[in-house]
Amino acid sequence: MKSKRSITYAQAGVSIEANARWVDSIRQAMASTYGPRVCNRHNAFAGQFRLDYDEVLFRRNYRRPVLVGCTDGVGTKVLLGIQTGRVAGLGVDLVAMSVNDLITCGAEPLFFLDYLAVHRLDPPALAEIIEGVADGCRQAGCALLGGETAEMPDLYARDHFDLAGFAVGVVEFRRQIDPDRVTPGDILIGLPSSGPHSNGYTLIRKLVDRRDLDRHRDELGETPAEALLRPTRIYVNAAQAVLRRYRVKRVVTAMAHITGGGLPENVGRILPPDCDAVIRTRNWKPPPVFPFLQRQGVTRREMFRVFNMGIGYVLAVRPAFANGVQRILRRAGEQPAVIGEVTPGSGKVRLR
Repeated sequence: MKSKRSITYAQAGVSIEANARWVDSIRQAMASTYGPRVCNRHNAFAGQFRLDYDEVLFRRNYRRPVLVGCTDGVGTKVLLGIQTGRVAGLGVDLVAMSVNDLITCGAEPLFFLDYLAVHRLDPPALAEIIEGVADGCRQAGCALLGGETAEMPDLYARDHFDLAGFAVGVVEFRRQIDPDRVTPGDILIGLPSSGPHSNGYTLIRKLVDRRDLDRHRDELGETPAEALLRPTRIYVNAAQAVLRRYRVKRVVTAMAHITGGGLPENVGRILPPDCDAVIRTRNWKPPPVFPFLQRQGVTRREMFRVFNMGIGYVLAVRPAFANGVQRILRRAGEQPAVIGEVTPGSGKVRLR
């Protein structure tokens, strides 16, 4: 009987040696995100993080801790990054999409894990992505505690990859942000986005000819690729600055991360059944990328239904504290705008 030809894992398309080199190459990026609560064990199978930390300088103790978890990806913005060779910012996007969700309930991000699936391991090229993830974690004040890189040449086309991320945070039980506290009269304060962030890119890729991505456009002041691949803003420092200032008074009644579905859907998620939100769209000026996209053939209604339209995060606050909250946000480096208010109603968001 004829014996079967032997075959190695590398010949099947997966290199164990490349994976080992890759793991070694990302250690420095991960270490740059570590704080004193990370228990760093070389070659461990899982990351460890201390919830409480007693040393005076970094004291973080919780009486009734509530753990908060989020997961998300970057969507088809990845394809735009691959087409233009601009992938570094996608790592920041990945962190932002999870931590911006996590902080809406008042939580502090603790640590982040990533999952990177690739056609084939190319450590120098992929290092840009992981450096972006580490950058996002530093912005969010959380540790890049671990991750997984899967080499799957049979599943992903050459040079293609996908990203997923997982964030874990904590909030003191009595300090949770509960949207049930939203009442008529609350003021809606919006924080600017940097562009579409990481939503609506399946539509964007239909609107913008890939041959025009690197062509300078006067109405944008840059190329479409630069405008569309600008990383998602991370709002952790801004939200935490407000919550730290008001430790006793429950000034913030709700917060919303404006992602897919835009302002109507995401502000709608924080409204009780007996409240409406009136959003005054003339109270801020969207970045030029949104008028640019609309001119490619999208109705105004659809633009607001798909994109954040220049507002990436919204805080609902008690009216007596609206000015004070805006001052805190400005000191945190934000440019807040009063974009509307809560009125009696039936859970609807009305654009004016």
